[in-house]
Amino acid sequence: MAALGWLTPRRRSATARSVLAGEASAEAARKTSQEAVAAPAAEEPEFPVLGDDRAAAFFDLDNTVMQGAALFHFGRGLYKRKFFETRDLARFAWQQAWFRLAGVEDPEHMQEARDSALSIVKGHRVAELQTIGEEIYDEYMADRIWPGTRALAQAHLDAGQKVWLVTAAPVEIATVIARRLGLTGALGTVAESVHGVYTGKLVGEPLHGPAKAEAVRALAAAEGLDLSRCAAYSDSHNDIPMLSLVGHPYAINPDAKLRRHAREKDWRLRDYRTGRKAAKVGIPAAAGVGAVAGGTAAAIALSRRRR
Repeated sequence: MAALGWLTPRRRSATARSVLAGEASAEAARKTSQEAVAAPAAEEPEFPVLGDDRAAAFFDLDNTVMQGAALFHFGRGLYKRKFFETRDLARFAWQQAWFRLAGVEDPEHMQEARDSALSIVKGHRVAELQTIGEEIYDEYMADRIWPGTRALAQAHLDAGQKVWLVTAAPVEIATVIARRLGLTGALGTVAESVHGVYTGKLVGEPLHGPAKAEAVRALAAAEGLDLSRCAAYSDSHNDIPMLSLVGHPYAINPDAKLRRHAREKDWRLRDYRTGRKAAKVGIPAAAGVGAVAGGTAAAIALSRRRR
């Protein structure tokens, strides 16, 4: 399992492992997802385009949809349930504090989080972690959803489009969050399991950087989407490959590198951390109403790689 920054930020194109990770995540998300039933907006916005079924939206999770990192919140919940010891919780807390304060991914912290998480869940049943994930969402994550980003996602749903989370967090956790927000589904890191039990290994690599772009590309091909009509949202420069795939890239709560890149490319920006408007906003009108509760829950089943 993984957090958004499991890997050291990469400055390379996709490798074979990135492609494998992306394809595995797309398959996991798509296999049993159900299209969200969304009510049309009272007035058709300029964007997203109402009824464009070849368009979809892809949202990064950590610091884009939710304050902080999903894996760290999950770690708190596992500690409460005695999955690991106090010293491990202290490490999770330090990593989360760094992530929240710095707003960037520290390679050493993220690599350590990845290795710790895999060792913690090894030998546990997938069904057990799914159930616990539901509880942890209510305990630690529900109150950390950015209302502005949530409204952006709802605008796409109201236009009749599918909305996917795309994250390096474990697909099990991402699936819980997507379902609770009424989104279509989630693309996340796929942890290997055999007969429903985690092996402590990954399928390919964490869904990070180039692997995210590969997952979106694979899902778009399978769903018959036109990426030039799709939108993507992220806070991190590590997601520039994913943002560059679509015709409507948005920088949400951007780190310094992404903010600079977005301005150079004339991408839309929005920063919900301060409430200030960026030079070019271009956000759908529905974003101004805040979070829209509920929505139709999409039931997501997880694809497993079996030996």
